[in-house]
Amino acid sequence: MIELRLPHSRFEDMGEKVRLIWRETLYADFDKSEIERAIRKKFRVSPEISVRDGALVINTDNEKVEGYVALYIQNNLGGLLRNRYTRRKVIYIHEGLDVPLLGYNAFGLIDRGTNLIQIRGVSGCNLSCIFCSVDEGPYSRTRKLDYVVDIDYLMKWFNDVARIKGRGLEAHLDGQGEPLIYPFRVELVQALREHPNVSVISMQSNGTLLNDKLVEELAEAGLDRVNLSLHSLNPEKAKMLMGMKSYDLEHVLDMAEALVNAGIDVLIAPVIIFGINDDEAEAFIEFARKIGAGKRWPALGFQNYVPYKFGRNPTIAKVKPFKEFYAWLRKLEEKTGMKPLVLKPIHFGMEKREFIPLAFRPGEIVKAEVVLPGRIEGEMLAKARNRLIEVVGTKAEIGDRIRVRIVRTRHGIYIGTEV
Repeated sequence: MIELRLPHSRFEDMGEKVRLIWRETLYADFDKSEIERAIRKKFRVSPEISVRDGALVINTDNEKVEGYVALYIQNNLGGLLRNRYTRRKVIYIHEGLDVPLLGYNAFGLIDRGTNLIQIRGVSGCNLSCIFCSVDEGPYSRTRKLDYVVDIDYLMKWFNDVARIKGRGLEAHLDGQGEPLIYPFRVELVQALREHPNVSVISMQSNGTLLNDKLVEELAEAGLDRVNLSLHSLNPEKAKMLMGMKSYDLEHVLDMAEALVNAGIDVLIAPVIIFGINDDEAEAFIEFARKIGAGKRWPALGFQNYVPYKFGRNPTIAKVKPFKEFYAWLRKLEEKTGMKPLVLKPIHFGMEKREFIPLAFRPGEIVKAEVVLPGRIEGEMLAKARNRLIEVVGTKAEIGDRIRVRIVRTRHGIYIGTEV
């Protein structure tokens, strides 16, 4: 009898299939019959596959079977990977794919002309907030797949970007969703902490995936700050805003305090939807004071709700002009004594830095190779000049070489249309 255990993994019995859960955030389902057939063809034995205590059990005494099955799983894992929270197919991006990590906004690196570099190792979210600007989460109607970037490949590109941007960088882990879904989250913080050009490591998070052990690991790895997406202190309203009946507000509040106690600063970052949660502003401030948030940076970062073309835009939401929003914040500062609420780059040590040079100019037509499917219908990703281009409204397929007209280059994020 062989019990196969793989690093950072566990197996679950799903009846006719066996599920491999890898690093808690990804999974792959294998047909038991396919594994049994492969063993039978290779070794001329007829084993049965089962699961016990997280291990894959193979009822044979042939020791060579264990290594063979481990290799079989490894070779087939990439095509079967899925996100545990969205259930969507995952494309694992590694050096062998030769996919640029600059140019697209769902994964890779983003430079907006400051000393802050956005690092996006994963797409997808475990929540489906009703105001989500990119229609993320388990209930998304538009996002059809997710991406995960190999940590070594991600750091290779970060090294190149950091070389251009210089020292004193803030490495900010964010994304189109929840960064803690990233399977190498702790290792990424550790690698960034060891980088000579990085001074601050911050992360955005909804806090739901945190636990005491993970908080301790992130603190030891060197995480400096969490921008916590907390949108209501009322349990039922919070569930409504987060789009999930399972949302546990009490857990998130406990984790906010645990972060502070572990030495990780917390910035409470509610999206304010007037008519829904603006009446909780003072309660947010009191909570921030209670847990000791904002030791090195502002304790609160109120955000004004803005509707987006490809986002979820609830009809009950009232859109407040930014001029009125900032006036509301200033009144809140005067009333509560909590300052600053009107935030500026200087509050975070942000400074302007020279942009990474643009690879394309608007209106330019370039020849590009289609390398990946995009996240929404009619979108593909193409590469040219070592950059990714989001090609919209196309029926091109992977491997096609197409002519693309560049229509947008803002912040080095390239969008184009097929000519």
